[in-house]
Amino acid sequence: MTLNYIDSITKEYAAARKVLSVRVQDLEDEIAQLKRRHLPGIKKAVEVAKTYQARLAAAIEESPELFVKPRTVVFYGIKVGLEKGKGKIEIEDSDQVVKLIEKHFPDQADVLIKTSKKPVKKALAQLTVAELKKLGITVEETGDQIVIKPTDSEVDKLVSALLDEEVDEAKEEAA
Repeated sequence: MTLNYIDSITKEYAAARKVLSVRVQDLEDEIAQLKRRHLPGIKKAVEVAKTYQARLAAAIEESPELFVKPRTVVFYGIKVGLEKGKGKIEIEDSDQVVKLIEKHFPDQADVLIKTSKKPVKKALAQLTVAELKKLGITVEETGDQIVIKPTDSEVDKLVSALLDEEVDEAKEEAA
């Protein structure tokens, strides 16, 4: 091996990386063009879908008696009906909740409290409402909630990603 040999291989490697870089940039440029071309149609389709989703939600809300047993039904790959809300934990005084966790649940304190001495909402969500009340925590939004969920979420993920990117691009252009 000589330094000249390593220099020549490095030159070949740099040239190969340049070709790769150009091809990746070409691909990204074509993707951006495709997004610009298709995004207006996608946005329009999202608005139409939102309109139908609102009509469906209103129909479900007006007829909860149809969703007693079973609570949800799948039509055309869309799950509709009612389900119990997961609830949202509201903690007004973190220090007080920490003290009460240590008092009432000392054996679970390491799971329910972050080392920064703040309650862990995900862990607290596993407790019953009665246990949460002992800790001074209120639980909101636990009533019935309307369910409209596509069973094929891949399309939704793609649409969301495209729309998020469009919003990000608009923010960048505005800045």
